[in-house]
Amino acid sequence: MKKNSCKEKAIRHMLYIIRSRVTKLVIVFLLLPTLFCGCGRKPAAKAGDLQGNIAVSGAFALYPLMLRWADAFSQQHPGVTIDVSAGGSGKGVTDVLAGQVDLGMVSRDLKAPERQHGAVAVAVARDAVVPIINIRHPLYRQLLRRGLSQKVACGIWVTGTIKTWGQAAGVNSHALINVYTRSDACGAAETFASWLKSHQEDLRGTGVYGDPGIVRQVANDPYGLGMCNISYAFDDQTGRPNEGIALFPIDTDGDGRISKDEQFYASKQSLIKAIQDGRYPSPPARQLFVVSKGKPQNVIVKAFLRFILEEGQKYNIPAGFIPVHEKQKVRH
Repeated sequence: MKKNSCKEKAIRHMLYIIRSRVTKLVIVFLLLPTLFCGCGRKPAAKAGDLQGNIAVSGAFALYPLMLRWADAFSQQHPGVTIDVSAGGSGKGVTDVLAGQVDLGMVSRDLKAPERQHGAVAVAVARDAVVPIINIRHPLYRQLLRRGLSQKVACGIWVTGTIKTWGQAAGVNSHALINVYTRSDACGAAETFASWLKSHQEDLRGTGVYGDPGIVRQVANDPYGLGMCNISYAFDDQTGRPNEGIALFPIDTDGDGRISKDEQFYASKQSLIKAIQDGRYPSPPARQLFVVSKGKPQNVIVKAFLRFILEEGQKYNIPAGFIPVHEKQKVRH
């Protein structure tokens, strides 16, 4: 009897272990969806939440920040899909007025004809356009010490009276300046031209499409000179200038040298602070806008705009942009 009792106890113990392990496996499988949800995927939409699509196009300058806003908004509202494409400020205004997109990204002030056709702009961020040179330039150190004055920049891009690096650096060099400008209608070139009391169509140089194209051209050309938005001049991870380029400091007082107060180009954060403090000239510092055709009526679009102007402003500085103050959020 004792032997049978021991056997029965052993069998019951084995069955208990088996049931325990099966139960654990079932629990694990039930928990798998919970364990993996939220890893790069949008949460499921809830009944009554916003549903629909928003299309945005326009300025390369605002594109990186708009992607962050769109992702954050979609996480809060899983039923909303936001498509964002870059192509220049001109494309953003044209697309929104033609009804091809809901919102346009614009990195310049609206023109009178655009406003007459119903374009309405609201400021959403601030940044700047910066001149860039190649770090392998033979006169690299001299150029950084001397900087780029408005007068010299005008002679290079507008009048064409300054053609060599020797003229730009104040040294004996006949090396020609390979000037690059934007081929697409964009706010960066228009803003830079405004600093030179001119317009984009008056800028001289080889036309290149988009900020990434300008940066690539200058990085590959030791004698290259161009301009781009600060979000494309700096590496997102390190906050330092992108490989192959350096920012050409602006000689704001035109005294032929870069003083200590004008040295703020080593990192994205130091330049952003200089823009906030007003030490970097405006232009080429400027406001960035989101444009609609008339006052938005779509509930989803209005909610997205409200998000950008309120909660979305916390993404500006981490992305390399400056938030706008309440009084700056004025419709144009």
